Amino acid sequence: MTADAGPGGTPWPVFRGRRRGRRLRAGRARLLAERLPACEIRLDDLTESIDPAGLFAAPQREIWLEIGFGAGEHLAWQAASAPDVGFIGCEPWMNGVASLLPRLEQGELARVRILVDDARPLLPRLRGGSIARIFVLFPDPWPKRRHAARRVVQHHSVAQFARLLRPGGELRLATDDPGYLRWMLEHMGASPQFDWLARRACDWRERPADWPETRYEAKARAAGRAPVFLRYRRHH
Repeated sequence: MTADAGPGGTPWPVFRGRRRGRRLRAGRARLLAERLPACEIRLDDLTESIDPAGLFAAPQREIWLEIGFGAGEHLAWQAASAPDVGFIGCEPWMNGVASLLPRLEQGELARVRILVDDARPLLPRLRGGSIARIFVLFPDPWPKRRHAARRVVQHHSVAQFARLLRPGGELRLATDDPGYLRWMLEHMGASPQFDWLARRACDWRERPADWPETRYEAKARAAGRAPVFLRYRRHH
């Protein structure tokens, strides 16, 4: 895949993660074929600047974006909990998409749009100030120094998050990797457009009530790693 240009003409890195895992069971593959076409976003079909509200048949109070939704537990929980919100979920791993779809009721499916690809080429095409909340939860930490440029959180992606979020909008990040935590704090701290909402240790050590556990968090805890939950607000 040839990456689109990021801010200032900087190219987005070519996606390096998994696109497929083990072969899907027949029932899951059939569900994918039946449900995905109605809610799929295709980059080739998009113009250079789109209002994400136009992706939905019915008006939505606001639009939330999840980058790398994994197996979809978090996105499905949020869709069930916020019935007046439209969701854009980006996940290049087809098995994760196949896991999300059966978690959604028919009404929820109508409020979810899915990009089966790297989110980063999509971001510049979305209209500024059009997103109320962005989630980047437990992204691949790419721990080797030579692979750091592959991380989703970069200075140019943070700039895109700031551009996309409306004033007062929220960015949520999570990781269980100490190196990536330092990286996130450094890159977010360098942005004058975000305020870190933590006021005491429990604000980042404890998951908020409206933030469900995912299998990645459970796996991290089982391995003895402590997840960290970061919340940032876009300046007015």
